[in-house]
Amino acid sequence: MSAHVFIAEDETPIVTLLKYNLEKEGHKVSFSENGEEALKLIKDKQPDLILLDWMLPDLSGVDLCKNLKKDKKFSDIPIIMLTAKGEEADKIKAFDTGADDYVTKPFSQKELNARIKSLLRRSKPQSSVDVVEFTDLKIDRVTKRVYRNNKEISLGPTEFKLLDFFIKNPKRVYSREQLLNNVWGENIYVESRTVDVHIRRLRQAINIEKTKPLIRTVRSAGYPLLYRKKQLHSVDASPQPSMDWRSSGTAGSTAAA
Repeated sequence: MSAHVFIAEDETPIVTLLKYNLEKEGHKVSFSENGEEALKLIKDKQPDLILLDWMLPDLSGVDLCKNLKKDKKFSDIPIIMLTAKGEEADKIKAFDTGADDYVTKPFSQKELNARIKSLLRRSKPQSSVDVVEFTDLKIDRVTKRVYRNNKEISLGPTEFKLLDFFIKNPKRVYSREQLLNNVWGENIYVESRTVDVHIRRLRQAINIEKTKPLIRTVRSAGYPLLYRKKQLHSVDASPQPSMDWRSSGTAGSTAAA
């Protein structure tokens, strides 16, 4: 089960080791060695799981955890405290703050991997299965096929990735920047308006006859995957996007199996 793991750790050798081993397991990894910066990046990137050191510059791991857990937007992100503080009182304080697990340094990478998998299964059970359904929409991650009302829909590779990302967290609003980082990747530069092009294509593909729109536009915020019984007006105030195709290059093609 691959996921986006964020590392908040101020010891560079540990960050390097964790990043290597997590990427080896198929995870996407982001990191910061500073507490304040980590909090900002976590809120922007919305990772699937956080590895959090206690002793961070500017903002401690405990305070960072407390900040995230009191915010409904981020309170469901599982947090593993990864620290040298091994006293019982420290563990109790971390759990009281909202940490989901606690691992002391030095640690076993195999044990840490097992704990990560366990938390991801509990927090994102839908991401561990090959076929996922949302209302009348079904997506097969193995064959890269999508169905709506049992009718197969042809999607390009980028549109498939977008839909797969949306379906992992339905109803959550994602900004263009968040979609770019999570679907295209952080190291690929494209215009943010490119997202609008692919959202439009995805809408056109999945909004087949006698079905309701699933992807909404929240003005000045972004896009959620949302189903409502009553028809609502969805206002897309976005201007026509600039056509930057560096991200796809496969416009209109069917996602390869």
